[in-house]
Amino acid sequence: MAWSQTAPSPSGFAVPATNTSYADIADLVVISPLIVDATIRKITKIPVEQAVGVPANLQRMLIEGDVSGLVRGNDGFGGQVRFLLDVPKDAKGKIPKLKKQRFFVLGNKAAGLPGTIRLSRPDAMIEWSAGNDAMLRAITKEAVIIDAPQQIVGLTSGFHSPGTVIGEGETQIFVEAKGNQIYSLSVFSQPGSPKRWAVSTGEVIDESASAPAKNSLLWYRLACGLPPTLDAKLVETNEAENAAKAQADYRFIIESLGRCDRMRRKS
Repeated sequence: MAWSQTAPSPSGFAVPATNTSYADIADLVVISPLIVDATIRKITKIPVEQAVGVPANLQRMLIEGDVSGLVRGNDGFGGQVRFLLDVPKDAKGKIPKLKKQRFFVLGNKAAGLPGTIRLSRPDAMIEWSAGNDAMLRAITKEAVIIDAPQQIVGLTSGFHSPGTVIGEGETQIFVEAKGNQIYSLSVFSQPGSPKRWAVSTGEVIDESASAPAKNSLLWYRLACGLPPTLDAKLVETNEAENAAKAQADYRFIIESLGRCDRMRRKS
């Protein structure tokens, strides 16, 4: 199995079983066409001379496990799986005990190597827990549908239209995503009513649209992909007041979304 891996994230080689971040799991699911639920049966240390480029603080291992379920994959996968994994050593040079531990393993089939997975990232593993199981399956269900929300490329334009009375107005901001997807963000202001915003998945504004639910794939794409501010150059107006309102409404969207809860470095 002569493929290379790079160093894993400083946060470890797997998403932990508890205190899990939605974004950390989503980061792995959206790039992984194959997800298996497996229990580690055997680990074999790869000799240093065969682990070219692996830092001294890591131990490359061949992991073999028993597959208990296929969460994502276009075709069948056998009862066993194997893959290469670089695991951090502790101060004494020892590695964590992995045998009999259950993980979700995310990646794709290694060409010409039956039963072998090439990890999507060097740390593309998730410790099994009931919570992680439920979250991973919910994300996968959304990720595999046609027109699932894709990674954001950037903002394309925005404008603010004042209403007929003081305090009334609407801001629209257009977002480009991969796969030629367009998200339309709208902020509505009415005197005496709380400001609200909505997202439509297209250039045409859907009057029934609403803000995305937290811990949904669309929320993840926006919270983790939108730039922090709306560049004034993208605002289509010659009126400084309308430009300022458009930027303020964009900040309102960012604040409403809340922070992206990613705790691991995105490779």
